[in-house]
Amino acid sequence: MKKIIVNNDTLAKAFLEMPLSIYKNDKCYIRPLNKDVEEVFDPSKNKFFKQGNCERWLFQDNAGNNIGRLAVFVNKKYINDQPTGGIGFYESVNDQTLANYMFDEAKAWLVARDMEAMDGPINFGERDRWWGLLVNGFEEPLYCMNYNPPYYQQLFESYGFKVYFNQLCFGMDVTTPLSDKMNRWHDHYEKDPDFSVEHIKKNNLDKYAQDFSTIYNKAWAKHGGGKTIELKQAKLIFAKMKPVIDEKITWFVYYKNEPIAMWVNIPDLNQYFKHFNGNFGLLQKLHFLYLKLTGACKRFVGVVYGVVPEWQGKGTDAYMIVECGKVVQTTLRYQKYEMQWIGDFNPKMVNLAANLEASEVRRLSTYRYLFNRELEFKRHPTLS
Repeated sequence: MKKIIVNNDTLAKAFLEMPLSIYKNDKCYIRPLNKDVEEVFDPSKNKFFKQGNCERWLFQDNAGNNIGRLAVFVNKKYINDQPTGGIGFYESVNDQTLANYMFDEAKAWLVARDMEAMDGPINFGERDRWWGLLVNGFEEPLYCMNYNPPYYQQLFESYGFKVYFNQLCFGMDVTTPLSDKMNRWHDHYEKDPDFSVEHIKKNNLDKYAQDFSTIYNKAWAKHGGGKTIELKQAKLIFAKMKPVIDEKITWFVYYKNEPIAMWVNIPDLNQYFKHFNGNFGLLQKLHFLYLKLTGACKRFVGVVYGVVPEWQGKGTDAYMIVECGKVVQTTLRYQKYEMQWIGDFNPKMVNLAANLEASEVRRLSTYRYLFNRELEFKRHPTLS
């Protein structure tokens, strides 16, 4: 077997198509849009090239057949106990010898760049895309969510990867009644004139981008190294979301007209894109509009949920959740709801899922491999 660096359009196409033979009989597999994968490796589209480097490889057998692929990368802003690189977009046939060879090549590449560990499969980008290995819940993936055969878990763990954290995905049937507790909290805030709740409106996205950034920065500034979001970035996010926004599934709560809680949801785009075989040209865009108008998407997804610190644990989230429920449980436009993954290191969000009467529907794992095998392995620290 041999490794080939992807450095031209022909090899880039082969990188995209390599997984098709693995999933040819898998009815749950949804081919990602080519453009979404390609943008990860385009320095003009991916800002992470400003603080890191990435390379992608194909692996061939002696007959020249593509039997594996892998991306390997370093990101200076990926802060950990030790310098840690990443691997992602892993695909291979069920062969431990091949997997070991692929992981060894990645390790050597990362050691040459002064890394002391590697995490995978992760993304050369944000955690909301292509992050984690599916280990339970092998059903149709959400948009830009990793999907893989069950045997990948054995390949990773036999090499020596250990679970750094689990990514829990909770879901529920839309018709599931909300708890009495949630309804009581809703009624409490509905009676108080200092509080108000409203769903997003497309004709005023700049306002909601401002509210989003206010809540986000207050809720997450203490996590992830003090990560914040600028207003211009929030406006860009909402502008990109506009074509797929369903106004009545994204809600904000206000106290004396100040935003204090948000619940941002969108339709699961994979319910549209699964018909396109990775392409998104003019014909696919017209098809997308048709599917959207005819209500082809029956699942919506929780993208961001946040409450400012001073109102956390006080039931303000119930105000918007029950209001949203009044819409989706009446119209039944959607049948299923699923949250984007929650790290098992975040007990507050796990408890929120429990309060929603949601159950775990799938689990992905972020693995870590320490190059010094004598070092003590530590799981991701728990958030307070």
